[in-house]
Amino acid sequence: MEPLPGIRIRRLRLVGMERSYDVDFTADQRVRNLSVIAGAFSSGKTAVLEFIAYGLGAKRHPRHQEVLRRVRSCLLEVELSGEPHVIERSVGEPSKVAFVRRGTVDTQPASRAESRTIDPPGAQESLSSLLLSHCKLAGVQLREAPTNSESRTDPLSFRDVMWLAFLPNERVADKNFLFENDYMRKHKLRQVVDVAFGVHDDRAVELGQRIQELGGRLNRAKAELAAARAFVVEQAPAALNNAPAPAVHERELADITSRLRELDRRAQAGTEFAAQLRSQHKAAAEISRRAAAVLRDCETQLQRLMPLRAQYADDLLKLGMLGEAQQQLFAPLSVTTCPACLNRLSAAPTADNGRCSLCRHELGAQEGVLVLGAADAGSQPGDGRVDVKAETRSTKARLKEISSYIDELGASLAPLKLQAEDAALREEEAAAALDAATSPSVSPFLAARDDLHRRREQVLRQLERAESAVKLREGLTKRADAVERHETDIARLREELARLGDASHDRDRVIAKISTRYGELLRAWRYPKVSTPFIKTDLTPFVRGEPYQEASSGARTLLTLAWQLAVFEIAVEEGAAHPGFLMIDSPQKNLGHGGTLDTVIADAVAIGDFYQHLSRWLADRGSCAQLIVADNSPPPAVEDSVVVRYSRNEDRPPYGLIEDEASADEEAEADL
Repeated sequence: MEPLPGIRIRRLRLVGMERSYDVDFTADQRVRNLSVIAGAFSSGKTAVLEFIAYGLGAKRHPRHQEVLRRVRSCLLEVELSGEPHVIERSVGEPSKVAFVRRGTVDTQPASRAESRTIDPPGAQESLSSLLLSHCKLAGVQLREAPTNSESRTDPLSFRDVMWLAFLPNERVADKNFLFENDYMRKHKLRQVVDVAFGVHDDRAVELGQRIQELGGRLNRAKAELAAARAFVVEQAPAALNNAPAPAVHERELADITSRLRELDRRAQAGTEFAAQLRSQHKAAAEISRRAAAVLRDCETQLQRLMPLRAQYADDLLKLGMLGEAQQQLFAPLSVTTCPACLNRLSAAPTADNGRCSLCRHELGAQEGVLVLGAADAGSQPGDGRVDVKAETRSTKARLKEISSYIDELGASLAPLKLQAEDAALREEEAAAALDAATSPSVSPFLAARDDLHRRREQVLRQLERAESAVKLREGLTKRADAVERHETDIARLREELARLGDASHDRDRVIAKISTRYGELLRAWRYPKVSTPFIKTDLTPFVRGEPYQEASSGARTLLTLAWQLAVFEIAVEEGAAHPGFLMIDSPQKNLGHGGTLDTVIADAVAIGDFYQHLSRWLADRGSCAQLIVADNSPPPAVEDSVVVRYSRNEDRPPYGLIEDEASADEEAEADL
C-alpha cells in the first residue's frame, strides 16, 4: 500500500534548561505501527499523549509541577505526508504561536522555522490549516445549522479532527462519550465524521466552496512566487544558477584550516634548532623586566619622599614661629598704682613670706618686687603648653633621616638606569639573534600562511553568498510547493466532485461498515452475551438493544474502544480524510487496574485479545497506520512494541517522563 497521506508521530522532545526528555516512536528511522507507553500510575504516560496533542494545536498542555519546573519548550517531530517536520511550542503559558520547520529534532535546521498561529484555526497561516491540508481537509467549512441552507459556517479546526485521533482517559467509558450533554459539540462530531468520510450533506456545494477557496489561495501563492522570483532575478541572479552548495565551501574552508595547522607544525619543527637562542632571549627578557621594575620602584619612592621632606621643612618653620610667640616681647610693667582706689602706692608690691603684699594671696617661688603678670609668667607641668624645643629636635632628626635616604636613592638612580638600559639592549640583541637564525626557515611558512589566510577570507565570503542563495532558493521552493499543493488539492476535489453520488446513500454505507466492524471487535474481545451490536445513524453505539450508557463501567470501556477503533480502521481502509494515527489512553480502565472494577467484564475479557487484534490489523489492512497506546501493564505479547516503561521507582529508571524529578505528582493521572 502507498503511504497514507496525513500525520505520523515520530518523536516527542521536552526541552529543559539542563537536559531534554525524549519519547521515540520510531524503529530503524521508520515510524512504528504500534507504540506502547507503559508504566505505573502518575508516571507521565498521559502527559506524553497530551503533549503530542499540544504540539498539534491543543490549547493546553500538562501543568504538573515538575513539568513547569523543568520544561521550557515542546518539540514534536512528525511526518506530514511522509516528510519529516518539527513543530515547536513554548511551555509555561500556552503559546499562541507554533514554529514549524522541515527536518528532524536531531538535524541542524536547513531553513528558517515558519511561524504558525494557533488561533483562529481558519486562518491561512495557522497551524490548523497546515495540518488539515495534509489530511485532505483544507478549506472545509462546517454549517452551524445543517438543515438551513443559509446557515452561517465556521472553518473546520484540527482540534475537532483530534476527536477521531485521540481517545483520552476521561472519555473512555464515559456516559457522555459522544458529547450528549453538549448539543453543539455532538453536532460538530457528527459533521467531522461525515467530512472525514466525504458523506456530509450539501457535499457538492461544500466541494465547490472549497475549490473556490483553494483557487483564491492558489492565485495568491502564484503571485507570491512570481514576486519572489522577480526579486531574486533582480537582486541575486546567481542564486538561480547551479552555484556551488555551501557544503563545497565548508569543505574547502576545513581544508584550509587543516593546511594552516600543518604549516604551524612544520614551522615549529623547522625552528627547533634555535631552542638555545629562544632560551637566551627569554632569560634576557626576564632580566630586562626585573631591571625596569627596580628602576620604576626607585623613581616611585623618590616621587613620594620629596613632598614628605618639604612637609617636614615646613613643620620646622612653624615650630620656630611657635617658640617665638611663647617668649615675652615687651618688658614687664611695674605695679605703682592701687587697682582699688587708684592712688599711688608708697612701695611696690612684694612677695612677703610666699604671699602677695598687696592682696595676700599665696604665690609661687617668686621673690622680691612683683611686676604685672609675674605670678603667671612661668610654665608649669600640665599647663597645656607645647614643648617647642623637644618637637623641634624630633622634627630635625626625621628631616635629616629623610634627606639622607633621598640622597642615597638619588645616587643609586643613575646606576639603575644604566642597568635597565643595558638589560633592554641585551634583550634586543638576543631577539635579533633569534630572528636572524630563524628567519630563513620561517619566511617561506609566513608567505604560505598569508596566502592561506587571504584564501580563507575569500572562501568565507563565498560561503556567505552561497548560504544566502540557499535561503533564497528555499523561499522559492516553499512557494512553489504551496502552488503545487493547492493545484493538487483542487484537482483532487474536482475529481471527487465529478464522481459525487447520493450523500445520504453513501453515509448509510459508511455507517453500516463502521457498525459491522464495531460488532466484529466486540466479538473478537469476547464481550459477554454480545447480541445485535450496531451503531445508530447518529453514531450512538448499541449492544443488547440498549445504548452504551446503559452498560456497566467495564462494558462501556469496551464499547467506547470499539467505536473509536471501528471509525479509525474503516477510515484508514477507505482512504478517508483522517490524520492516519490514533492515540488511546488507558484501554484497561475498569478492567482490573484501579478504580471501579467490573468483575463480570474483567473476568470475561482478556486485554491480550485487544492487543492481538491491533497487531493483526496493523500487519494487514492497517499497515500504513499508527497506533499509540498508554497502558499501565500491557501483556508480554506486545513487549517489543513498548517504546518506554516508567517505573515510578528511583532504583529502576526511568522514574517517569521527567525522569530526574523524583517527587510525586500533585495532580495524579486519571489512569484507572
